[in-house]
Amino acid sequence: MAAPPATASTPSRCLSGANPRCAAQRSLSSLAVAAPPAGLRPFGTRALSVRAKVATGVQGASVVDDGVERPWKLSDARLVLEDGSVWKAKSFGASGTQVAEVVFNTSLTGYQEILTDPSYAGQFVLMTNPHIGNTGVNPDDEESNQCFLGGLIIRNLSICTSNWRCKETLEEYLIKRNIMGIYDVDTRAITRRLREDGSLIGVLSTDQSHTDDELLELAKKWKIVGVDLISGVTCDAPYEWSDRTDSEWEFKKDQSSETFHVVAYDFGIKHNIMRRLTSYGCKITVVPASWPASEVLKLKPDGVLFSNGPGDPAAVPYAVKTVQEIIGKVPVFGICMGHQLIGQALGGKTFKMKFGHHGGNHPVCDLRSGRVDISAQNHNYAVDPESLPEGAKVTHINLNDNSCAGLQYPKMKLMSLQYHPESSPGPHDSDTAFGEFIELMKSNRL
Repeated sequence: MAAPPATASTPSRCLSGANPRCAAQRSLSSLAVAAPPAGLRPFGTRALSVRAKVATGVQGASVVDDGVERPWKLSDARLVLEDGSVWKAKSFGASGTQVAEVVFNTSLTGYQEILTDPSYAGQFVLMTNPHIGNTGVNPDDEESNQCFLGGLIIRNLSICTSNWRCKETLEEYLIKRNIMGIYDVDTRAITRRLREDGSLIGVLSTDQSHTDDELLELAKKWKIVGVDLISGVTCDAPYEWSDRTDSEWEFKKDQSSETFHVVAYDFGIKHNIMRRLTSYGCKITVVPASWPASEVLKLKPDGVLFSNGPGDPAAVPYAVKTVQEIIGKVPVFGICMGHQLIGQALGGKTFKMKFGHHGGNHPVCDLRSGRVDISAQNHNYAVDPESLPEGAKVTHINLNDNSCAGLQYPKMKLMSLQYHPESSPGPHDSDTAFGEFIELMKSNRL
C-alpha cells in the first residue's frame, strides 16, 4: 500500500515569472543548513521470519488553520530548484534544510545500496520508480558504514514493509542517520525537467520560517563543480579487507586457486566491490585517497584498484598524480571515478555530462566482442575519448549516448570501466570484469 498520490503534475509555483533564474535579493544569514549525516550503521544477524512494519511518516494526522484535524499528513516540505521552481511535498526522515545537486536514478529497487553509496555525496537522489520503501531496510545491504547523500526524493512512500530480511522501516533508517526524505512529489515531472535542463542544484527544507526566495538564493549560490568530495568519504587509515560474497548470494562457482594482493585506493569504495575481488581470490589492502604511491609500491602488490567515488575528477589533482605514478608499474583496474582519473592521468580530459548516468539498467557494448551487458552506473562525469593518447583504446561504450564506458592500455597494464561491475544494486552481467583483472595480474606474474 502507498500513501495517497500527489495531485499536481506541475511545480507549486515558479518564483520569478518569465525569468525563473532571476534571484531574489534577500539576506540568508538566518538560514540553518542541516548537519551532514553522521553515525555508523550497526550490523546485525539475518532474520528468517517474515516481518511487517507500518511506516509512521505517512500515518500522522495534521491540524490545519481551521483547527480541524485531518487523518492524513499534509505537505510540510519544499524542494526549491535553482531554475526557480518550487515543489511542495511531505517529509519523512530528518528535518531541516539541506542543499545538493538533484539527480535521478532509474533503478527499480536497491534503494538501501543507493543510500549508502559514497558516490552520491553532495547529491539528492530522485528515484524514478514510484513505489519505494516496501522492503524496508536490513543490515546486509549496506555499501558503506554510513549515508553520504544529501536526501531522498520519491513519489510514493510505502505505508508498510513486508520482507523476510526487514529490520526497520525506511523512515526509521533515515531518521537515525539524519537524512532528509520527501514523498508525494511529482518525480516524473522533475525527471523530465532534469533531462531537458540538466542536473540542477536544489534545496530541501522542512523549515517554514524561510521563504521560497531565500531557499532559491541558497540554491543559486551553492556549487558542486570543482569541489573535492573524495576527501569527505575516504577512510582515515589503511586497513585489510577479507569479507567475500556470502555463499547464498555467490553465483560464481569456479573459485580461483591463486591469491593476489590488491591495494585498493578508497575514493568512496563500495563494500561489494571488495567482496567480489575477495571472492575472486584477492587479498585486499585499502588505503586512503591521499596515500602516497611510493608507499603502495613498497607493498609490491599484484595489482592496484582505483575505486569509485563522488564528484569532479578535475577537483582532485592529487589523485591524478597518484595514478600517474602507479600506472605502468603494476596492473591497475579503475572503476567509475577511478576510470576518470586514469583518463586524466593518461593526458585525457573529462567533462560534466548533462544529467549523468544513474541506475541499474544501462546497456553497454564491449567493442572487442560485441557483447552487450546491462550495467549499473552512477556518475556525472565522463572521459573524452578524443583526448586520449595513442595506445589507449576505448573498449566499451554506453549504448544510450555512445559515451566512453571502458578503457584499455596493454602497454601500461591497465583497464577501466565507467560503470560498476559489482552491480549492487543491479544485474550481474559485468561481473566478468573482475576475472579480466585477475587475468591481467596473472599475465604480469609470468
